[in-house]
Amino acid sequence: MHRTDGNTAEIESLYRRHGPALLLFALAITGERGRAQDAVHQVFLSLIEKGSLSRAVDKKAYLFACVRNAALNEDKLRDRTTPLDPDAAWFSPPDRDYAAEQNLRRALDALPDDQRQVIVLHIWGELTFSQISDLLGLSSNTVASRYRYALAKLRDSMFAKENSYVNS
Repeated sequence: MHRTDGNTAEIESLYRRHGPALLLFALAITGERGRAQDAVHQVFLSLIEKGSLSRAVDKKAYLFACVRNAALNEDKLRDRTTPLDPDAAWFSPPDRDYAAEQNLRRALDALPDDQRQVIVLHIWGELTFSQISDLLGLSSNTVASRYRYALAKLRDSMFAKENSYVNS
């Protein structure tokens, strides 16, 4: 059953507001654009069919949890291996530094999955450590540690890249 009331408008608004970050999170889990999109779309279609998020206390965190579950449970479409266009969703400033973006993407890709997920959830998803802790079933201290380790690795990787350009 498909509803077309105010709840659908709320769900559409949540999709517009959080869709890009949810997609990046699903991509961090699946590594594949098609599977990531399927997970996000599956969650929102299900919400539209049910017609409401009224029982969710923290709607943004709930959406990330739903997308995580959908991405982890989705095995049927593993043959879709279309990589995410590098320019699609990560950065959109007006004066783009393509070399720096590429270096940051490489540095993000080099992170362990658990650290990359925390970085994406905190920076792009704008979730708090407490929300990430609940989402991933970890302590807040573990989440904060993974974030610190990831930032240190990103900083070291980016600093090493900058120094290699200066010294060459």
